Amino acid sequence: MTKSSLAAMFVLAMLGTAEAGGQEGSLGVGAEYGLRLTNAGIGFASMNYDAGAFHAGGFFAMADGGNDDDTLFGIGGRFYYHVHSTSMADFSVGGALGLLSVPPTGGPTGGDRQSQLYLEPGIQARVFVASNVALSFSAGLTLGLIDAQGFAIGGQTSGSAGFHYYFF
Repeated sequence: MTKSSLAAMFVLAMLGTAEAGGQEGSLGVGAEYGLRLTNAGIGFASMNYDAGAFHAGGFFAMADGGNDDDTLFGIGGRFYYHVHSTSMADFSVGGALGLLSVPPTGGPTGGDRQSQLYLEPGIQARVFVASNVALSFSAGLTLGLIDAQGFAIGGQTSGSAGFHYYFF
């Protein structure tokens, strides 16, 4: 065996295994599509911080219907604790809290804009298709807590799918 091949084997042996997704301290930016929290089934921009044992983040949604005063705005945050993790996926329990500004539904004179607050407890699975690219799938229950007309608690099932690119 030559000295150069022995040196090459030594260098390769010193290299660590590649880190897979869910790396602690990473920041992910991406997009998600929600079935309920965004009220109209619209997509939203999203950012996550992965802290190792959990990940937390926020989202922003905006949809314009093309008429005066019919733009929907949404903002919120989420927290998911990793119940089980592997090198390429994790399964989490947590939820999201979102605030929506919903346009009037009855036409130009059809009422006031509503401010709605939603709480979504649920589960989330993230699959890392590359070391820093994750696909996420969430499911849970949506609880509508506050709207402009008063206080109401209602619920329905919810879900979302997302894509995030993580920066190490």
